[in-house]
Amino acid sequence: MNALVILAHPKPGSLNHALADVVRRTLEEAGARIHYHDLYAEAFDPVMTAEEIEARVSTDPLVERHCLELREADLMAVVHPNWWGQPPAILKGWVDRVVRQGLAYRFTPNGPEGLLHLRGALVLNTANTPLETEIRLFGDPLANLWEACTFRFIGVPRVVRRLYEPVIVSTEPQRKAWIEDARQATRELVAD
Repeated sequence: MNALVILAHPKPGSLNHALADVVRRTLEEAGARIHYHDLYAEAFDPVMTAEEIEARVSTDPLVERHCLELREADLMAVVHPNWWGQPPAILKGWVDRVVRQGLAYRFTPNGPEGLLHLRGALVLNTANTPLETEIRLFGDPLANLWEACTFRFIGVPRVVRRLYEPVIVSTEPQRKAWIEDARQATRELVAD
């Protein structure tokens, strides 16, 4: 089993880093071969070029490595904060450059068709806005982005998402409980 873990948070030692670490360790304990990427630590360039759009390949070896690992993945986990109802720009650029047409999906007369063999995806988000407020004001834009617009679009049959909030006023016991919840969600993803 191959697993791809993508982290998008600029601050080492953050809750997002702790969540990504527990996902990685839990996948390793389950016997998975892990490809782990901290996009900020790698200085991943999120800007897609016109040449990439035309050629559907990249001259950036890091992008092509990520594409290969995505193609090989059975499971995928994405960890990031909610910034203005969206992932950080570096992660949006990663999706643009890596989860691309011809690799992750193709268009057919009946709509998109997934090309990957991902059997499940886990999305862990952190936020400072309480969920009730988020839903009342905006709905849940990250649920739509990841569940419908990304993973279902490319044919992933199972998407598990957790939102941990509000981080800014959280206590140490709450954070520990969130870490344990992330461990359990990862175990459930592997078991299915």
